[in-house]
Amino acid sequence: MSLKEKVEEALNSVRPGLEADGGNVELIDVSEDGIVKVKLVGACGSCPMAAMTLQYGVTNAIKQAVPEVKEVQSV
Repeated sequence: MSLKEKVEEALNSVRPGLEADGGNVELIDVSEDGIVKVKLVGACGSCPMAAMTLQYGVTNAIKQAVPEVKEVQSV
């Protein structure tokens, strides 16, 4: 399984919670050096809690499932 596939799988684990609030997360890019770029969309894109959602929900889920990931960036 590729790094990108592993990250996508990790994102699938947090999507139901985001979708319940009218949002979602889009995987933009996964670099070979472990930098993941994501975009919060829908209600999550304009939510004042988006930074917290990204840090504590999305980033933690990705890093737990895919230890090779060094950083998660919002674009």
